[in-house]
Amino acid sequence: MGLSCCIIAHNEGDRIERCILAARDIVDEIVVVDSGSTDDTVAKAKALGAKVHFHAWDGYGPQKRHAEDCASHDWILNLDADEVVTLELAREIQALMHSPEGLLPAYRFRQVTVYPGRKRPRLWADYHNYVRLYDRRRVRFRTSRVHDTVDTRDYPVGQLDGIALHFSWRSLEHVRSKLESYTDLQAKELKKSRWEILLRLPFEYPVLFFRYYVLRRNFTGGLFGVRIAHTIAWARTRRLVKILRAQKTVG
Repeated sequence: MGLSCCIIAHNEGDRIERCILAARDIVDEIVVVDSGSTDDTVAKAKALGAKVHFHAWDGYGPQKRHAEDCASHDWILNLDADEVVTLELAREIQALMHSPEGLLPAYRFRQVTVYPGRKRPRLWADYHNYVRLYDRRRVRFRTSRVHDTVDTRDYPVGQLDGIALHFSWRSLEHVRSKLESYTDLQAKELKKSRWEILLRLPFEYPVLFFRYYVLRRNFTGGLFGVRIAHTIAWARTRRLVKILRAQKTVG
């Protein structure tokens, strides 16, 4: 069974090496789709044997679908440049690829958050649990520019036990910058009624702060956990304001 690892990247020179190094021994090729990096992302990826393609940024879904099209094999391991496959997950994926007769069309595994400056997740760290290993002949990424998720339709989906480490944030300022760009994109694509936004606005920040600090367990992250919960809640509250402004512009 051939397996391609697809990575989309933009100015990931400080992070893409460990992503590629952790995955390259369990895949048959590394495909990097770069959207115009101005740092050494492309040079580092090529030095590690990756096949690098340029594709102008058109949103998360279209970018990941382009990476799928660039792959030589139908089975895809999709990673972000800030994600690192653990040894346990690598072994699990290898075992699946060596037993093709029992494969499901798609598999989820957890991407567990690691705080800036740390090598391992904090106690009870939050995570996403997305489909990232799949057969592109049956399932593919959605076309949404905002939501980078795989459309599994009615196919059964397996769950892997191993995890990937998610080094999503370089610093608190990086969190703010990422959220600012992401919410700008959401404001253009999301459709919500004006009354829904106005009713939600007074409650958005406290509800989101509770979600990220308590439910997503950032309370185990000390002061940084408080600051992370505040930053995300504030940015997502501002998203509603951006949607209102976008509606006024269209109107």
